[in-house]
Amino acid sequence: MLQVLLLTFSVVTVAGAELCKPDAQNAFKVRLSIKTALGDNAYAWDANEEYLFKAMVAFAMRRHSSKSTTQISNVVLCNVTDRVSFWFVVTDSSKNTTTVPGSEVEAAIRMNRNRINSAFLLSDKTLQFLKISSTLSPPVEASTPVWLIVFGVVLCLIVAGIVFLIIAGIQQRKKKNKESTERENLEEKGEVTITIENGTPCETVDLKAGHINGVFAADDERFTSL
Repeated sequence: MLQVLLLTFSVVTVAGAELCKPDAQNAFKVRLSIKTALGDNAYAWDANEEYLFKAMVAFAMRRHSSKSTTQISNVVLCNVTDRVSFWFVVTDSSKNTTTVPGSEVEAAIRMNRNRINSAFLLSDKTLQFLKISSTLSPPVEASTPVWLIVFGVVLCLIVAGIVFLIIAGIQQRKKKNKESTERENLEEKGEVTITIENGTPCETVDLKAGHINGVFAADDERFTSL
């Protein structure tokens, strides 16, 4: 019995090694920047961390599909480098000779990206799945609807225009009243202005009372005496 289990494990290991290759079908590359993210608190990447990564991927696959029976042994890592980068594939739990389609793995990773990042104290920028786009934060919705903001701006412009027209009308009416008052005052005073034409002073006749020219008045008196 023990020999059968060992043989089965060996077959699975060999099959996984054949399936997990750089740029292989349904394979994904992962790059971690632990030192950049944690600085002096950075931890070493070892077999325990690899086991945790496999467990998180298996968790993501099982959570993504309620029918999934993915085990930790179905997650195969290869080409691990000292700068902490590697490739991985997820094998089919029913037949370890094939891999789970990349689209399913990608969907599971995206669905549980935050959980995976938290497990390693990293973020999308320091734990990169190179073929899987980063998790996008939901768009921030404005507390005030856009249409209400536009309506408020238009209403303010209309009110400002009405106020401007009212003030302009009042000022124009005051100006007309002032000019009319000044014109009436001039007519009531009947002021006589003296102008000079050809060196001879001439008086402007009062429009209301009239004015008698002194030259003609003297001639009238002279002819009358005759």
